[in-house]
Amino acid sequence: MMNRFLTACATLALTTGMANADYTLNILHINDLHSRIESVNKYDSTCDAEGEAAGECFGGVARIKTYIDGRRAELSDANLLVVDAGDQFQGSLMYTTYKGEVEAEMMNAIGFDVMAVGNHEFDDGPSALAAFADMVDVPVISGNIDVSQSNELAGKIEDHLILEIGGEKIGIVSALATDTAETSSPGPNVIFTPEAEAIQADIDALTEMGVNKIIAVTHLGLPADKRLAEAVTGLDLIIGGHSHTLLSNTEEGAEAYPTVVNGVPIVQAYAYSKYVGDLAITFDDDGNVISTEGDTVVMDASVTPDEEILARVAELAGPIEELKAQVIGEASDLIEGSRDVCRAQECAMGNLVADAMLDRVADQGVSIAIQNGGGLRATIDAGEITMGEVLTVLPFQNTLATFSASGADILAALENGVGQIADGAGRFPQVAGLTYAFDAAAEPGSRISDVMVGGEPIDTEATYGVVTNNYVRNGGDGYAMFATAEDAYDFGPGLEVVVADYIAGLGGTYTPYTDGRIMAK
Repeated sequence: MMNRFLTACATLALTTGMANADYTLNILHINDLHSRIESVNKYDSTCDAEGEAAGECFGGVARIKTYIDGRRAELSDANLLVVDAGDQFQGSLMYTTYKGEVEAEMMNAIGFDVMAVGNHEFDDGPSALAAFADMVDVPVISGNIDVSQSNELAGKIEDHLILEIGGEKIGIVSALATDTAETSSPGPNVIFTPEAEAIQADIDALTEMGVNKIIAVTHLGLPADKRLAEAVTGLDLIIGGHSHTLLSNTEEGAEAYPTVVNGVPIVQAYAYSKYVGDLAITFDDDGNVISTEGDTVVMDASVTPDEEILARVAELAGPIEELKAQVIGEASDLIEGSRDVCRAQECAMGNLVADAMLDRVADQGVSIAIQNGGGLRATIDAGEITMGEVLTVLPFQNTLATFSASGADILAALENGVGQIADGAGRFPQVAGLTYAFDAAAEPGSRISDVMVGGEPIDTEATYGVVTNNYVRNGGDGYAMFATAEDAYDFGPGLEVVVADYIAGLGGTYTPYTDGRIMAK
């Protein structure tokens, strides 16, 4: 287990009586693990034994442990910093079962040196983050949240840090997206300050103390990190998270690792434990960055999982089977979710899922829910409903995604959704909050009619709040019109959790239904 502060010795070489003071800091970083304690498949869902045997699995904390331990051995006495840029919480049954205990145990076993608070760390309120902060052997920081008024968090979240690594002082500052108050549950006693304002204040404080190497570990997302780099002075590096962005020098279509904005290098390593960022950054004697070198490294089958961690993960997975058997409600009748029905017409499962999505975010000004029929993978029989059945219906670990869209974009989305019914495509739009009619045989662009939102005809010029899953929001199943949507947030709770909570919240029996919200002509 790593100590909280690293003190590896730096080597000073003397030339002509003066020290050659160039200093290289090696940084290993992850972000947005989202409780992917076990390895994941290409869909970022938990990988099964068959996939592991076939070499089709990625990541998992056992692979991260192997990689980081290997790099420690290779670097030996070189200066090393191991960073997590937030969102350890939420996304798998490991979190649902253990509520942060497993994530803390694995962070300690791997040996991180600093972690930024992510928005999902507040999903179960300040008390869950406070408990997590007590369990980890690492400072948890965020510079733009004031927790002094929070009974649970006061004194547990640090503003900024100075770590001594190889005889040099490294300043660490941090910020969390201010919309966390809307996207999670920090409560009224966690006070947010604008990100750039808080970061600049911490940079200035560190500079006054003589620290000339300052790194931001943020949970803002790449676009916001770029704006931060433009807005502040005195910052040497941003290690980011939140947007699940893969920066890479080898993956086709990815932005460069690092991406440099206003002279500030920015790095991020996708999400879900699939990659570890590996960066070497060199400073001159005045603390100026003179070089950066590195890349994100995929945690594929070439990285052998650590055996001790792997055994522990298997032990922890046992009770998850019990979770799958947990009864969350009862269905008065079969909830139709078959492929043939849900990819061609209104179906009871589509109504359940869309209703649950809309119910979850209705207080955020969202009025429309759209769920792709292909995301519904099973029917639930009448009788008891278990969590395992919900997971069978929704196996992809998609997250709730919200955004703003014009009425015209909604019409285009519906047109797309009914465009390949004959092919059994998964794009068919199951909906809540709106009704529509369609003629699958009509010409493209004229298949959709009679669209009503909240009982009123849709206004093509108006802007509507929409909820869907992160796959559709990012353009999956042909929904390209959503890929550049405004106010997009893709990292809400898991869709399976939303549906399970909705059923459980009904307090007894769920009655499946269709109500004519989608009419075929």
